[in-house]
Order: sequence, then structure tokens, then C-alpha cells
Amino acid sequence: MNYLQPELRRALAADYAIGLMPSTARRRFESLLLDDPNLRAEVAQWQESLVGLTTELRPEPVPERVWQQIVARIEPQRLHVPEKRSFWSWMRVAAVACSLLVAIIVGVIYTRDKPDFNATLVANDQQPALTVQAFERYLKVEPVAVASVDPGRSLELWAIPLDGVPVSLGVIPDDGKGRVDLSDAQRKLLSGQTTMAITLEPKGGSPSGKPTGPILYKGQLASL
Repeated sequence: MNYLQPELRRALAADYAIGLMPSTARRRFESLLLDDPNLRAEVAQWQESLVGLTTELRPEPVPERVWQQIVARIEPQRLHVPEKRSFWSWMRVAAVACSLLVAIIVGVIYTRDKPDFNATLVANDQQPALTVQAFERYLKVEPVAVASVDPGRSLELWAIPLDGVPVSLGVIPDDGKGRVDLSDAQRKLLSGQTTMAITLEPKGGSPSGKPTGPILYKGQLASL
């Protein structure tokens, strides 16, 4: 064997560094190393390149699903079927399904209940004070910037149709937030040409059925 061939020397040095040489060949190669510094340098280069493979690896936990797959392969006679749900588990699933169904029904009903008209009521300085949404059977009043009301007074909401005669729709809360139920007659008053107004009245509303106090907020209904 010609130990002067570079390819052969490189292959032998790699086998020696890795530890793949048989014992007899290893002793012969080690005798060559004693008299050949270049061969020793080749071995040292291989050992330096391979030193990373000797470092200790940090153990990593194996996920439970991996162990289950391993068990399923080494124990093919064992059936790995999902555990049967108990009666109460099915009851919980049914309860969740019913809750979702109720939420969907309520959502559908809510989306169907859309306002027909909308109005922004402004104060004397033309600043928005309240919004009024007219639904099929009620009004929804939301405050924007409502002035405080004295304890002995009330805010009363009025509809003023084209004939200019105000019709009371009811007293609203002092903070301007609330719901006003409508009668059939009141509902017929609402249109895109109806003016909405809020007056300051005695506690509980106007005693005469007509506005007696000043108009605090006013706005025109608009169709949506």
C-alpha cells in the first residue's frame, strides 16, 4: 500500500480520527504517525473538525403524542380508539350547542330591529345634545351633551308634525338616556317631515298636554 498518495493518507487519517480502523490497521497506522509529521497534522485536522460531534447533547422532552404513536406502532394488536364520552360530557356539549343557537336567534332578531328614522337634537347654540332613533314600536334616546335638570323638573319629548301641533311622546330620564314606547297613534306621527323637540316641564311632564316650558333641544327626523 502506497502511503504517500494524498487521497489514501486523507482517508486513513479520517478513519483513524473517527475510530473506524480495525485494531491491526490502527497499530500499523500509529507506527506511521511516529515518523510522519504531515500525517500527524492530517489526523489533527480531522480531530479538530470532528470535535463538535463529541459534545454532549441537551436532553429534550418528547411530546405525549409522539409516545402514543410509538406505542401504536409497537403494539399493533392493541386498538387505540378515543375514549367514550360520558353522559355528562354529552350534556355539556348539548348545552353549549343550545347556547350558540340562542345567540344566533337573538342576533337575527336584533338585526331585524333596525331604526326607520333618526334625528340629532341640538341645543340653542346648535351643539348636538341627543340622538333619537325611531323603531317600529319605540324610540331610543341617547345623550351626547345634556345639561343637568333641576330635581323638580322633567324632560318631555314631543313630535311636531307638519300641522305644527306638538304631540307628547312621553317623559325621558333626566340624563337623556332611555326608551320611549310608542302607541299606534304616536307611531303614525313619525315621518321624514316630523320635528322632534324636548322641553323643560314640571316634574312628571306637562299637566296640560301641551308644552309649557322652554324648548331645550330640537331636530328633524330623517329616513334611514
